[in-house]
Amino acid sequence: MQVYSRTRTGLLLCAALAAAITPRTALAQDHQPSAKQDVPETHSAANTRITIEVSGGEKNVAVENASVYVKYVEEHKVLKDKKLELNVKTGHEGVAHVPNAPPGRVLIQVVADGWKSFGRWYDITDPNQTFKIHLDRPPKWY
Repeated sequence: MQVYSRTRTGLLLCAALAAAITPRTALAQDHQPSAKQDVPETHSAANTRITIEVSGGEKNVAVENASVYVKYVEEHKVLKDKKLELNVKTGHEGVAHVPNAPPGRVLIQVVADGWKSFGRWYDITDPNQTFKIHLDRPPKWY
């Protein structure tokens, strides 16, 4: 019986010590609404949007339903760099919007039926930058 009471006393002591050491976050919570903290705005990819205007031919006609590919590399310091690609289509006015485009170097490629394919590297410096792309007709095959 003596061993049982020592074990029981030791367990009760450990439980009381653990309860005293553990923080009481549920009781110590403040029920006042927290005020918003002013966080300085940084130039992030979440608030950038580039506009790509696609026209073609001698009359600068808007090219609708053209596929616009935007490719960029997301650089990591520790891990391997990640290659990302976005695909958007131009509307009736020949305009495509790419949301969340990262600042830096990007490859813009445009493919449309009846037009010569286009691809070129650009530098995104402005969060709301506009790129004007002009397509040509393909050469005639005889």
